[in-house]
Formats: sequence, structure tokens, C-alpha cells
Amino acid sequence: MDTTGARAPVLYETSSLLDCFSDMPDHRQAGKVAYRLDEILLLALLATLAGAEGFTDIARFGHKKLNLLRRFLPFANGTPSHDHMGDIFAALDPAAFRRCFTAWVGGLTGAAPEVIAIGGKTSRRSGSKSGKDAIHMVSAFAARQRLVLAQTKVSDKTNEIVAIPALLERLAIEGAVVTIDAMGCQRDIARKIIDKKADYVLALKGNQGTLRDEVGVFATEQKARGYADTTISVDATVDAITDASKPVASSSFTIWAGCRSVTQGASHMAGPRRARHRRSHPRDRPREPTRNPPLHHIRDARRQRTRPHHA
Repeated sequence: MDTTGARAPVLYETSSLLDCFSDMPDHRQAGKVAYRLDEILLLALLATLAGAEGFTDIARFGHKKLNLLRRFLPFANGTPSHDHMGDIFAALDPAAFRRCFTAWVGGLTGAAPEVIAIGGKTSRRSGSKSGKDAIHMVSAFAARQRLVLAQTKVSDKTNEIVAIPALLERLAIEGAVVTIDAMGCQRDIARKIIDKKADYVLALKGNQGTLRDEVGVFATEQKARGYADTTISVDATVDAITDASKPVASSSFTIWAGCRSVTQGASHMAGPRRARHRRSHPRDRPREPTRNPPLHHIRDARRQRTRPHHA
């Protein structure tokens, strides 16, 4: 049976990985290198995809699947032990690795992401009562592709404000809609997104008190006047969210880069304990009938924050 067609995608993806990591610096002494860096990276990727959760699992995979690995690279000296592999990864430059990994993942999406949801998550059981801090990660998640494009570790949730601009700098986001929760509702972050030729939908809460108060006054006044001088639309989804988008006409919005409209969402929770919540979201573009409504961008962001995902 001819397996050339079946192997072609696998060979392409392998080549893509190795190309993206080709400029990854290797600080080991050349004369003492028994295992090439590209071999180590390929082994780690395939083992992780097969379910490996640590260096011991990766080393076991390499020992049992050596013939498979040699279809792609020589592996002249076989595969390293788990201790040796841990030492190799510990010596890698983290910033360079993130840059190469982000470039590789970006190529896997096949098409530019429509919606990129950025948010932080604290890993369950990563902390301890003895004083060990929990691991908090800030991730950029391509909602349509269901793929983490990049992520970075921060010491605690308050440091997301510093981490988000650095995360955006590493991503190719031109033409995408970036959604961020209230922690990322900052003027500098909005400016960074606009500078990278993307659009934003930011959650608005009490950390931007003046802006939130003006949005509340603006919405109340427009509702009392029957939205006579605004454009309003209502959309419903399976999780019963409604949304109304209005052009911005307030002096406070002028200091936010590109902010041109405000969306208010109301969610209704069915069941014995019914609840109703309202959210405001400043946007950098007015509602356009030919585009997906802002409701869907907000919904994608909420799904990113409520579902687990992995790089």
C-alpha cells in the first residue's frame, strides 16, 4: 500500500517545527554533544502528543519508539535518559524558546485567528499550604481554532497588566479581534492592540471607575430617549445573552485609542437560582451589519475563561 500521501502531512508538520526552531541557540560544547537539539525537540513534541507528562515518560517513549523517530531524524546515538533530557531543557533560553514556539503554533492555525481571547488562569493544586505560590498563566487563545497561541507565567493576577503587552508583542494579530477581561482594560493595552492593526473588545468594571460611570450615564440617557440618536441591535444565543451596541459620544472615550462604541451585555441564568448580570465592553469599531456581532466576540472570551486549555 502506498503511504506517501498519508505521510506527507506528518513530514510537513515535522519540517515546520524544525524550521521554526532552527535558530534556537544551543549553548552546549559542540564536541560533547551526543544528542542534537532538533532531535530532542522532536522527541519531546511527539512524546507529549502521545500523552507523556514528564521527562521520564518522554525518555520511555524515545526508547520504545526509536524506529519511528528515525523516520524523521538520524538519532545516531539513540535517545537520552530523563536526567540528561532535563539538563538539556534547563539550559535552554526561555525567551528564545517562547519566540520559536509561538512562530510554530502560529503556522499551525492555517488561517489568521478571527478572535483572540486573552486571560489569566491559576493552575489548580499548583500551590501549597506550606507557602508555595500557585502557578498563574496568562494565555492568548485562538477561539475558532481552539489553540493556545502563546502564554507566559506571572507571579500573581495583578501582574497580568504587565504581562499582556509583552504577550501581544509576540503575536501576529493583524485583523483579529482581541478580547480581554476587566484586568486588561487599560489604555496602554488598547493602544498596543491598535498599533498592531487589530481590534479590541475589553470588559469594563470598577477598575476604570470614571469610564464605567460615564457608560452607565450614557446608556441610561439613551434608554430614556428611546435610543433616538444611537444604533441599537439585540442578538440572542443559546446561553441567552443579549447585546446592544451604541456609538460613543463622550469626552472620556477620546483618551482610549480607537474607541468608537460601547456594547452592553445582559445574561440570564436559568434554573432555580435565576440571576441577571450586565456587562459593558468598550470597542474600537462601531457595529457593522456585515461582520459578526460583538456578542460573539464576548461569548468566545467567556468560553476561553471557563474551559480548560493547554499549549
